[in-house]
Amino acid sequence: MASLEPFLLISKSAKGAAAAKLVQDVTSAPGVFVFAELLELPNIQEARSIVTEQHAPCFSLLQLFSYRTFRDYLGRLRHVCACTLLTLLIAEHKDSLPPLNQAQITKLKYLTIVTLATERHILPYSLLLEELQVATIRELEDLIIDAIYLDVLRGKLDQKEQQLEIEYTMGRDLEPGKLEKLLEALQSWATTTATVLSELDQKLIEAGTYSAAVQLANEQHEKVYLANLKMVQERQKDGKGGRRGQLSQNSVDSMDIDELPSDGPKLRIRKPTMDAALKQSQRKRNRA
Repeated sequence: MASLEPFLLISKSAKGAAAAKLVQDVTSAPGVFVFAELLELPNIQEARSIVTEQHAPCFSLLQLFSYRTFRDYLGRLRHVCACTLLTLLIAEHKDSLPPLNQAQITKLKYLTIVTLATERHILPYSLLLEELQVATIRELEDLIIDAIYLDVLRGKLDQKEQQLEIEYTMGRDLEPGKLEKLLEALQSWATTTATVLSELDQKLIEAGTYSAAVQLANEQHEKVYLANLKMVQERQKDGKGGRRGQLSQNSVDSMDIDELPSDGPKLRIRKPTMDAALKQSQRKRNRA
C-alpha cells in the first residue's frame, strides 16, 4: 500500500496521456502489487471510454494487473493478433493490451502464482510451467524464490516431488461480480471451522474427563499401596518383638530340650518340675 501512495497522489491530476503513462509506470514499479484504489479513480475510469490508439489500453492493462493472470494476457493478445485490422480498430480496440516489458511480465507471473494458490495448496511444477510459460525448472524456481524474497508468497520448493507447497500469499484485488462468490466461500469456511472447533472442544472435554479419571485412579492406587505397605511393616515389627519376648520367657531353667550332637552321646536336659522340688525339700526335713 505504501508503494502505491506516490502514484495515487500523481493520479489526481493525471488525465489522457498522463493517465496512460501512469498506468505503465505503476504496473512496472517494483513492490506495487495492488491497484484497486488506482483503478477506481474517476480520471482512470475515463480512460475506459476513450477510443484512441494511444490511451484506450491503459484501463484494460490495469485490470489485468489487478485481478487477472498471465494466461489471460496471452489469450487476449492472441485473440487481438488474430483479428483483422478493421475489427481491431472498431470492435476490439478498447480491450486490446499493449506489449509488456520484462518488469511487467515478471510481476504478472508473480500475481498469477498468487491466484493459482487461492485454488490449491500444492502447485505442481508442470502446472506452473504451463501457466507461466517458463521454459525450464531452474527458471521457474528462480522466479518463485524472487517472489518469496518480495513477500508476495511464502512456501517450500519440493524438488523431489516437483511441486511448490504454499504457506502464505498476499491478497489480490477482487474482480467486480466476484464478491458474492467470495462471501459464499467465506461462509462455507466459517461453517466448516465452527464444526471443527466444536469437535475439538468435545475432544478436549473427553480428554479432560479421562485425565481426571486416570488421576483419581492413580491416587486411589497410591493410597491402597501405602496402606498395605504400612500394614506389612507393622506386622513385621510385631513378629520380631513377639519372638524376642518368647525367648526371654523360655529361659534355660524352663527349657526342655534334647541336644543331639552328631558325633557324641545323646544328652537330655530336663527342667525340674515343681513336684520334684517339693519332694526333695521334704526329704531334707525328714533327715534332719
